[in-house]
Amino acid sequence: MRRRGVPAALAVVLLAGAAACDSGSEPEGKPAASKSAAVDGDTAPTRAPRPEADPEQVPRTAAEARRLVQEVLAEPEHFGPETERAAPYERDPARWTVLAEDCAWRTEGLPDDVLATRTRYFEIPAAGGKGAMEVSATVTVHRTTLDAAWEQARMLEEAVGCPEQTLRAGERLTGLASLALAYGEGANETSDDSLSERGECVSDSRGGPYPYTWDQSTFGPVVVGVSVCAGEKTAAGDVAGMSVEPLVMMMQRAQESIARDEPGDTGDAGDGTPRTKEGD
Repeated sequence: MRRRGVPAALAVVLLAGAAACDSGSEPEGKPAASKSAAVDGDTAPTRAPRPEADPEQVPRTAAEARRLVQEVLAEPEHFGPETERAAPYERDPARWTVLAEDCAWRTEGLPDDVLATRTRYFEIPAAGGKGAMEVSATVTVHRTTLDAAWEQARMLEEAVGCPEQTLRAGERLTGLASLALAYGEGANETSDDSLSERGECVSDSRGGPYPYTWDQSTFGPVVVGVSVCAGEKTAAGDVAGMSVEPLVMMMQRAQESIARDEPGDTGDAGDGTPRTKEGD
């Protein structure tokens, strides 16, 4: 397997994006090289080659995409040793969720631009005085990178147009705000595009509002996403960090499967990403 040092770099991106999203500010870009360094002849750090999807490795059929989704998708242990499978554990892979004009999520058949998608649901039991948490992981393979970019753009629009959303009967999200980091922005030197959505989740059965996060990254036509709906007495900062390891793992698996062996630096042409909600 090819290793590209994804975890540390992508983790920085996610945590930086979460902090900026929570504060409502834009993340700081990379500082320019100092004048003194130029005068002294010091060499600025060299940016690692940008990971690129290999057209020869990208899935072209639904069957190939389903195999890739299965290889990439997170398992319970990636959220911690106490994490359990929820019931249902997986959503019907022939359907995905779409945000309607009334800001409620509904399921539909897969659109033409999606080759395969799958979502898994998990539960983290209450412990240490903190309530139980509901988490999900999603992998989607689009036909093209551009299709993924359009899906990413729609995610940003959703939080603006629908800051309050209904997941299903008795469950909703409130106070949503999103932030995107394209490749080359902030600390993002690993994914084509990285998005963070923050807000609160409310449930008739679980109570709330509790901290909620949705983090999503793209690589070529592949989109990986993780949601966390916390329980009582859980801080928003703790929730933001929970999505890092599984999202990093899935992004690394995707790159190991479809990245070029020797990526080149093609500049800051960040591509976007799709999004699916965990609601049915």
